[in-house]
Amino acid sequence: MIFVYFILIILIPIWAQMKVKSAYKKYSKVASSSQMSGREVARRVLDSNGLYDVSVEETRGVLSDHYDPRSKVVRLSTENYHGHSVAAAAIAAHEVGHAIQDQQEYSFLRFRSALVPVASFGSNASWIFIMIGIFARLDGMLLLGIILMAAGVLFQFVTLPVEFNASNRAMDQVVSLGIIRNDEERETKKVLNAAALTYVAAAAVAVLELVRLLLIYTGMSRDE
Repeated sequence: MIFVYFILIILIPIWAQMKVKSAYKKYSKVASSSQMSGREVARRVLDSNGLYDVSVEETRGVLSDHYDPRSKVVRLSTENYHGHSVAAAAIAAHEVGHAIQDQQEYSFLRFRSALVPVASFGSNASWIFIMIGIFARLDGMLLLGIILMAAGVLFQFVTLPVEFNASNRAMDQVVSLGIIRNDEERETKKVLNAAALTYVAAAAVAVLELVRLLLIYTGMSRDE
């Protein structure tokens, strides 16, 4: 059973990453009919939603694209910033989806932002208490570590509706603005769905680890 568990927590993230890379590699070679670069797509969607104060910048790395709510900046990786592919358009629109969420004060985005310091502390500190609890056989210490870890798990779950909603907004925008044609919707959705798998995988792994620790805690409590 333990062997199966470790196989799952290793294979699930790898599988999700492979799906993302495969979809991105395939559709980054498919030119968008609009011939707009990722930067142009982002700027078009931002302006159509009145987000003139949000800038679009190039950032280093591969698939390092993100929206920074503090600086009001959509940052696109080099290939997506300059690229004219279906993948570049999908990812650019997705990140702008987060900017639209920010503008409209989307509740899950606000909740996730509020959880950041708690989840960050919990994720970093939880293992200290967990390891002490397991090796010193202190179930109270282990329980504290589990509670701290639960904050990180909650963050992973709140991230899911944020990401799926951003993708839905992206699809609505690129379709309504004519950035993609009807026959390109399927390819765009595949890119967005593959990216979403990474968040689903992260949440699944987090839950598996939390359940494992809860079982350890239950076993320790029974032994006392």
